[in-house]
Amino acid sequence: MTYQPEFPTTAAAADARIQSAQRAVIERIAAAPEKARSTIRTTGEIGEGLSCRVRQGKFEAVTDLSLGMGGDCTGPSPGFFARVGIVGCVGIAVKMLAAREGLAFEAVHVTVETDFDDAALFGIGDGNAAPTETRVVIDIVTEADAAAVDALVARALAMDPWLLALRDPQRVVTSVAVATPPR
Repeated sequence: MTYQPEFPTTAAAADARIQSAQRAVIERIAAAPEKARSTIRTTGEIGEGLSCRVRQGKFEAVTDLSLGMGGDCTGPSPGFFARVGIVGCVGIAVKMLAAREGLAFEAVHVTVETDFDDAALFGIGDGNAAPTETRVVIDIVTEADAAAVDALVARALAMDPWLLALRDPQRVVTSVAVATPPR
């Protein structure tokens, strides 16, 4: 017996599956918009060293710093995952909107370049540790009209959660709890 993939194997079939799934989600949300709000919880723990084991639901990742920064290099830096989030979210948002609207995109390539003042990370100088500039470059392989692609990308970016989180101010609430280690 031959293995049959669970998902379509052609681009057109994949786009049709994406379109169908997206339309179903839109219908559910339109019917009960109050149910569209959610909270996602991600937790991390750093014990000995700088390696951080991060968990969200059934998924797990490890972040760490390089040996030169005092880490053990057991995983990529936290900034890697921040940029991964933007690359993935932007690329997927553009591709799913294109599929939903019937534009065939053969490929969506996203590049994120971020500039930093590393001195500020250590409290040296008067700079800010936040990125000084981030550039998001989107390259799309398609036969669709360039003006239609530009308009679609602009709409996708206006709805993209992680691009908006990067670009727009938001309320961030922090809290600290201190516990005494068991003896």
